[in-house]
Amino acid sequence: MIFKDLGLHPDIVSGISEIGFETPSPIQAAVIPYVLNNQDDIVGLAQTGTGKTAAFGLPMLHLTDTTRAVTQSLVLAPTRELCVQIASELRKYSSKVAKIRIVAVYGGEDIRKQLKELDQTPHILVATPGRLMDLMRRGKVSLVNINYLVLDEADEMLNMGFVDDITEILQETPKTRRTLLFSATMPQEIADIAQNYMRNAHEIAVGKRGEAAQNVEHRYVLIKSTLRYEVLKRILDYYPDIYGIVFCRTRMETKEVAEKLMVDGYNADALHGDLSQSQRDAVMNKFRIKHLQILVATDVAARGLDVNDLTHVIHYVLPDDKETYTHRSGRTGRVNKEGTSIALVTPREKMSIKSIERTIKRTFVEMEIPSGMAVCQRQMQHLLGQMSAVTMHPKLHKLLPDAYEILKDVSKEELIAQLISVRFNPLLTYYENAVDLQAMMRKEPKEEVKLSRRQKRQADKGDTLRLKINRGKNDKMDPRKLLGLLNDVVNDRSMVIGDIDISAKFSFFDVPKDRVEQVVNAFAVSKRARGIQIAMVKGTQGSQKSDVKGQRSEVKGQKRKPRRGQT
Repeated sequence: MIFKDLGLHPDIVSGISEIGFETPSPIQAAVIPYVLNNQDDIVGLAQTGTGKTAAFGLPMLHLTDTTRAVTQSLVLAPTRELCVQIASELRKYSSKVAKIRIVAVYGGEDIRKQLKELDQTPHILVATPGRLMDLMRRGKVSLVNINYLVLDEADEMLNMGFVDDITEILQETPKTRRTLLFSATMPQEIADIAQNYMRNAHEIAVGKRGEAAQNVEHRYVLIKSTLRYEVLKRILDYYPDIYGIVFCRTRMETKEVAEKLMVDGYNADALHGDLSQSQRDAVMNKFRIKHLQILVATDVAARGLDVNDLTHVIHYVLPDDKETYTHRSGRTGRVNKEGTSIALVTPREKMSIKSIERTIKRTFVEMEIPSGMAVCQRQMQHLLGQMSAVTMHPKLHKLLPDAYEILKDVSKEELIAQLISVRFNPLLTYYENAVDLQAMMRKEPKEEVKLSRRQKRQADKGDTLRLKINRGKNDKMDPRKLLGLLNDVVNDRSMVIGDIDISAKFSFFDVPKDRVEQVVNAFAVSKRARGIQIAMVKGTQGSQKSDVKGQRSEVKGQKRKPRRGQT
């Protein structure tokens, strides 16, 4: 099947042919003809990078009547980056469609510029929920003529707290509209939206629900928690051509890991919520054009991030829930390219791997920590591969006679040996004295698991106290939402939250003893915490089944000189 066979307008087919679109992806082949030939709503379940924008965008363009100067289609996206990307893609697809107007509106940019763009009514509006609500209140956007509504990455929008905004926006659109909802996962909130605001929703899934992308290899590395950073460096050294994201749980951890990597000579930078929009844009631009090799990011900061050709995703710490793992790993292996997802786990965390395997329907392969010699061999092969593929600059030919004269008495074998020595002697010298990390795991595999979870918690109690709030699983509370609540109420990014446990009616968490008063006082005065009661837990009453292992600071790893064997 080719795009021409799907029934799209010839001008659209001509436009996408110019950008190389020939054969539709599975989600495109399923969604496009269904939208064109049926009137039902659609729930599309597919991972990021499977071609969802064209799946909803091409039929949207086909159904747009450019003779009507009203906004006929609305696309809601969770982040500025995704919003800009969708609008850009739609403009490419419609390059041959006369007089069609597409406008993107989103937070983080001067609203006056967007108000000016809306002076001429767009046929298609791409928006983030918050900015759209602002423009609606100003009377600058009307949704009364919307007949085509898309919720892209709906699960991410709900995770970011947009459920009330989305509900209000849906209520402002005509009941006759068609709704297309796209999501990588299907949490209950998505099912509720489908039931309450969609008509005869037809589910189209690429793969099974929650299943990971087919072309991503999933690996895990068993580590000691105190050597987490050293293991990360070893893995980065082992993949000299890596272009990937290292995911951390917290902003503080993201900053610390990125700063350590930069000090140690890696081409890395951080993406987290403390960055201004201009700082975020600068980091993302460098990463997109591959001036950065490694991006260290939190899950929240990476939402909506759309970058192709990523070779690796590394989970510095496993996420709190399986859906987040699916989102993270789906950043690589996109557009039919191969990718690798690597999780760093302690022996105690290994059980989480089994749980994720059942959800994503994939088997993890255990990966040993690369030895120093394996790193050197891998980097040498990478260098030689680059040398065999490089084309000499024409002006260098003038310099060759001098080189031939200097090296006339050096054999081919000696020349190769000297070249390798110049490039790899510093790296070998470093690794001669480096710790054999894998040997340490073989020697002491039980060190981290000989204490039960409750025993270890009690051993840690000397420096922390356990608090609880009257919100639990019955209130749809989970570890991620609890951390978000604590961030909003306490507003102190430097505070480390220890173990988190969620029961049906309560949520328990450990905080440093010297921060207890700060936390309790914050809950007492914060509007965000209205109706929430907070108290200290006496004895061990808070010991429920643990849903997540809290984040703790790591010891500083061995410093090293900037790596010279890396390209």
